[in-house]
Order: sequence, then C-alpha cells, then structure tokens
Amino acid sequence: MSYNKETEKLLRCLKEGVSAYHTVKQAAAQLEEAGFSRLETGAAWELEKGKGYYSEVFGTSLFAFHVPDTYEAGMPVHAAAAHTDWPGLRIKSCPEVTEGRYEKLNIEVYGGPLFYSWLDRPLSIAGAVCLKGADPVHPRMCLVDFKRPMAVIPSLAIHYNREANTGFELNPQKDLLPLLDVAAPEWKHDGYFTRLLAEELQTEPENILSFDLGFYNMDEPVLYGEHTEMLSAPRLDNLTSVQGCVSGLIRAAQAETFSAIMLFDNEEIGSNTKQGADSILLGRLLEKVVLTLGGEHTDYVNSLMNGILLSCDVSHALHPNSPQANDPTNKVFPGDGVAFKLNSSQRYATDVQATALAEGICQKYEIPHKRFCNRADVRGGSTLGSMLSAQLCIRTVDLGVSILAMHSARELMATADQKAFTDFISAVLAEK
Repeated sequence: MSYNKETEKLLRCLKEGVSAYHTVKQAAAQLEEAGFSRLETGAAWELEKGKGYYSEVFGTSLFAFHVPDTYEAGMPVHAAAAHTDWPGLRIKSCPEVTEGRYEKLNIEVYGGPLFYSWLDRPLSIAGAVCLKGADPVHPRMCLVDFKRPMAVIPSLAIHYNREANTGFELNPQKDLLPLLDVAAPEWKHDGYFTRLLAEELQTEPENILSFDLGFYNMDEPVLYGEHTEMLSAPRLDNLTSVQGCVSGLIRAAQAETFSAIMLFDNEEIGSNTKQGADSILLGRLLEKVVLTLGGEHTDYVNSLMNGILLSCDVSHALHPNSPQANDPTNKVFPGDGVAFKLNSSQRYATDVQATALAEGICQKYEIPHKRFCNRADVRGGSTLGSMLSAQLCIRTVDLGVSILAMHSARELMATADQKAFTDFISAVLAEK
C-alpha cells in the first residue's frame, strides 16, 4: 500500500493551503507543534543553540532554521527552498461586473494556469484583507477563507461553440469571469463584493482598506488506484515541496547540522519581489542568524560557500497520452521517486558536483530517484535554484516530485514519491 504518513501530511497541507497566506499559516503551525519558536523578522533576535525558530515574512513567505548544540561560526548551512504560490485567478480592485441579472467578478491571471481546467469547477475565495488599524501606518491584516463554493466559470455549450473540441482560445477578460450570483433586477451592484467580504469578516464595509484575494478550486484531493498509489488534487505545484521542506526540517532538527528552509512567494510570476527568490531576502536572513550567534560576515560567506541548497519544485512526469513531449532517454514516471532536474544551460542549477552529491545521498539511504531533462527543442520552466545559487554562491540541487497536468486546476502524482522526496530533503539537511 502506497499510502504513508507523508501523504497524510500533504493532504492536510493541500486542504488548508488555499492561498499563499494560508500555506504559510499552516506551515508555521506545524513548526510550532514541533517546538520551533516564532521570531519577528524586523526585530532583534535572541537565539540559543539546540533550538529551532521560524519567521513569517510579509505574510506569504516563511523562513525557518535549527541551530545545533554543536554550532560554530562558519558552519555550513544545509537549506531547502520552495514556493507557496500557484497559477490561478486573482480578484481585481472594484471587481463587480454586471451582465443583466448576472453578478460576476473581474479577475486578472496570476502566473500561467491552464485556463480550460478552471471551467465548471466549484470555486471559493481566500487570501488576506487589510482593515483600519490604530493608525494609517499600521493597518490590521486578517486572513479570510470562505470555505464554501462562491462562484463558477460556466463553459459555453457546444451548440454555441462548435470548435470546442477542436481547439479554441479562451480570453481571460471575456471568458474567465467567475459567476458569483444571479441577482434581482433591483439589486444594487456597486460595492456588492465589499459588502459580501465585510459580512464574512463581521465588520463594516468602510473598515476594509484593501485585499489580496484569489479563487481556489474546492475539489477535494482524491486517492485512487488499486493500492491508493495515485493522488489527484489541486495545488500539488508546489505544496508538495512546501510540505516536504517543513517535514524535512522538523526531522533534521535532531541532527548536528545548521539546517534551514525558505518558503518564497511569487515564483509563478518571476520571483522578482521583496518576498520572492530573486531578491536578497534569504541571504539577509541567513546572515542575520550568523551575526546573531556571534559570527562575522566572513563566517556567513563560509557558511554559504561550504553549504548546500535544495531548490524544490515539481517536475514533469512522462505523459501517458503524449510521451513524445518528454525527453526520449530521461523518462520519469510517477512512482520513480525523487526527480533531479538537469540542464546544461543552468535553467536548473544542478551541476556535476551537486548531481554526485544527490546520487550519493540516494545510494546511502536507498532513496528511489531518477534524473529529468527536457527535450533539446523544449526550453522548459525555470526554478528558484538558478536565482538563489547565483545570489548566494552555494551548491544547489534542483529536485521535486514528478506530476502530470502541471498548472491545471487539478494535478496528478504518485503518493510514494512524496515519501521519497521528504526522505531526501531530511537526509541532506541532516547529513554532515
């Protein structure tokens, strides 16, 4: 039977991680439960050896680390990074769109979702809302999750679109506006969504200053197959990696290594934000740890130069109906274990030494694994790894769980791969 404890943890992460904010919240809860203490990012830190800590960054990113009893300045850092966001539909400001008696919401596309996969799904709304605080400089931020179907994007019947099964283009501004309500003719549409949001938060509409909200697919994760070996669920990209990093760090906290994880936001839109991987965020936080523990800048540099970073993001499994889309010799199937991503142009940061390190870890701990390469005529996606390895000057391995239907509103993976993936992360974080 392929069902395992790591699958159970992933299922919880998938159900609770309905926005980047909620993903960080549930990751923090797991760390708290494991004995990690909370730190405020912009405050002075007091750190002790033998303890673990975490800090939420701008609401949608999270940094966590464990200081061993044997910590010395300049000790190599063993780190893993993943991202908390996924492609989807975000709600615009002033979103009400009225079409006759229909009340729709105006959206903008976030990242690169498969548009058609969002049609006819039960969609709910989640994210963050800022309310009036004690003064204008300190608004009060709260999370919201409607936790019930709020909208749907109905397909156009084939009778009106005879090309529906032969290929057609969906225009996001025209074809992807979620239907929220069918209102009476006398309904006052202006401000409808703000009133709805205020009611959900049990506040007055005038208290709402701003929001960062998106739709999420409410379809439940489903285990299937003769031995429940497959998992079909929303948000596998990249909550598989988020959960793997959190579980890996908690397990590695028993070892005598300086271990850390960083969960970034905004990977799906290029990472060039204050809370994204294409920033100085991780470097600043790691240096703060080293300096707080009595080290110097040189110790921080040594910690990186002798360290190892795992860039964790999903990989492409061989497609059963389109096998020609994958590389002809480097084929990865669901259930093959950890996928190590290689690219000579360094879109994946795994170099020859990092590949050898990964291979050695897998052999030592008997972790199933495969190597992934794109076809020579396919550019492939980028990851956090190339950005972070260049900024930090640290050895980096790009790896992940192989999935099908990547960037769909519902994706597919093998449950056994989550265990192999987590085993590898914990082994690297704990290995001296």
